[in-house]
Amino acid sequence: MTATFARHKRKRKLKAEINVVPYIDVMLVLLIIFMVTAPLLNLGVDIDLPKSNARSVETKKDPIMVSVDANGGYTLKLPDSGKERVSAAELQAKVKAIVSSNPDVAVFIAGDRQASYDKVYDAMALLQIAGVNKVGLMSKPTEGN
Repeated sequence: MTATFARHKRKRKLKAEINVVPYIDVMLVLLIIFMVTAPLLNLGVDIDLPKSNARSVETKKDPIMVSVDANGGYTLKLPDSGKERVSAAELQAKVKAIVSSNPDVAVFIAGDRQASYDKVYDAMALLQIAGVNKVGLMSKPTEGN
């Protein structure tokens, strides 16, 4: 009888606590991963816009923006999504789908300073075929204004 009494006395009492140290370690590792990868997620195309004295256009909704890079490639930024590289056929099809549902949407072209006028004009022609009636050209304001 004394042996069973001693065995029960040695039993440890269960703890009802959660060990949060491993969770904190995992959280800190994830924080470091996100801090390192966040700057790398900016996948935009750098466009060197020409300068102009024109005043800015005020719109109620976000416009569709088409960027023409120095090599003549197209980047499309839709109002409810990010930027994406598109071919001429994709640009025409996507803009046509949006303009058919909302004909008053504003469309702007941002042509790189090094892009040939021909490539910017081709983008305007594609937008016209897609059903866009008015196209705005983007520029940077000149210094001193």
